[in-house]
Amino acid sequence: MTPLFARVLGPRFEALAPRVRELHSIPARQTWSGVARITRGRHPLVAPCAWLARLPPTADSVPVQVEFVVDARGEQWLRQFGTHRMPSRLWDEGGLLRERLGALRFEFDLREDAGQIHWRVHRVWAFGVVPLPVRWFGQVRCREREHAGRYEFLVDVAMPLMGPFMTYEGWLEPR
Repeated sequence: MTPLFARVLGPRFEALAPRVRELHSIPARQTWSGVARITRGRHPLVAPCAWLARLPPTADSVPVQVEFVVDARGEQWLRQFGTHRMPSRLWDEGGLLRERLGALRFEFDLREDAGQIHWRVHRVWAFGVVPLPVRWFGQVRCREREHAGRYEFLVDVAMPLMGPFMTYEGWLEPR
């Protein structure tokens, strides 16, 4: 079975840095562990919106573990930041990556650049059916890369009128 990210990225998948390609080539099930830093914005709407998407609370240096489970429908990412669980389901839909995260469903366009993956929000739905304006998510920046032999991730989100919403970044290694 072709890995999910290889299906979405096509031939560009082979240009990914080795650790990034390794993480996205898990055949069935594997756990990666590392450390993350999480910063939530201060706007009053951040907390309830983060709750809807099951996003983790602010933490300076928190252990993170992600169990990747691959099946015929796509992948489950069972993230755990300290004691906070953040599961999601990812799949391919017409060459774009879709992710269900709490009450939100995202559609991403993935780009390979210099061995990195950059995610760009293409569409968003609340509760799987209510479309949300994509301009609300124009300041979402997601990047995966290899640095110093480790897989690194960065998710940086700002929202109109709210400003900084959340940033979480860190590294993972296979266990």
